[in-house]
Amino acid sequence: MKTALITGISGQDGAYLSKLLLEKGYRVIGGDRRTASGSLWRLDELGVLNDIDLIDFELAELTNIQRVIEKNHIDELYNLAAQSFVKASFEMPLMTSDITGNGVVRILESIRKINPSIKFYQASSSEMFGKVVEIPQTENTPFYPRSPYAVSKLFAHCMTINYREAYNLHAVSGILFNHESPLRGEEFVTRKITIGFAKIKNGDFDCLELGNLDASRDWGFAGDYVKGMWMMLNNDIPQDYVLSTGMTHTIKEYIEEVSQYYDFNILWNGTDEEMVGIDTKSNKEIIKINPKYYRPTEVDILKGNPSKAQNELGWKNEVNFKELAKMMAESDLKKYYKK
Repeated sequence: MKTALITGISGQDGAYLSKLLLEKGYRVIGGDRRTASGSLWRLDELGVLNDIDLIDFELAELTNIQRVIEKNHIDELYNLAAQSFVKASFEMPLMTSDITGNGVVRILESIRKINPSIKFYQASSSEMFGKVVEIPQTENTPFYPRSPYAVSKLFAHCMTINYREAYNLHAVSGILFNHESPLRGEEFVTRKITIGFAKIKNGDFDCLELGNLDASRDWGFAGDYVKGMWMMLNNDIPQDYVLSTGMTHTIKEYIEEVSQYYDFNILWNGTDEEMVGIDTKSNKEIIKINPKYYRPTEVDILKGNPSKAQNELGWKNEVNFKELAKMMAESDLKKYYKK
């Protein structure tokens, strides 16, 4: 039986990856900064919480990482832990760089010194492309990060490549574009919208405040993307891969797609910061722009080319944009709408 350690086990990707690996017969060790029951609801929702060995894992503490690797016979290590909220990284750049960037070096160095046979997966991000120099983005597209989060991810990405080449580690990075699900954190815009619409429908509040609605993203389903993580890590030759749908949609388009499940019909009025979204059925403003949600440096468009992963790994995204929007809207209606 193979043993996999997943850092950031309590997050969206950690939950879906845990379920996948357990189905493949792995022993799964879950590392997280918080092992209190309140942070493990995703694992519980997928029905895998009791099948995982939970441990404390801290990316900021080298001795903790070393002890975990020394005490457990790990075959594969998936590093999904990070300070992963882009806007917060502008407010906490030092913490973000230490956890999201230096934390990866602590893991790589521990693997190199203690057990170099461990296969290592690093969760890289499409945010590294930032101010894009070409569309779509591939594994060979130059990076232009536009946030402390993206800069930290790029440092970790490059260090993973360096350790692979310098020390012959089986280390790979998955450059994943936006991947969502009903398990996404509530602070992310996709969930903020679906939960917000449910609360408007309840009468809990009148209007949802958002930032840049013209930002365009390549959105897929997280359950599809964790399959790609496993595929690339278990490929004979360690390489980096882009995982994406190859399609892009604006936040405004996402709003329009999910709104139908709440019986809203959105009409846009105004431009820029004065834009509002009016529900024509109630004639009420239910969306407005609040500049406080803008990033200091925006990323306008991200669109990936997954051809390498499709051709070499046989990976594909199975859930399309409309299906994803329906899945998320129906899930949050069930959770938050009081009929």
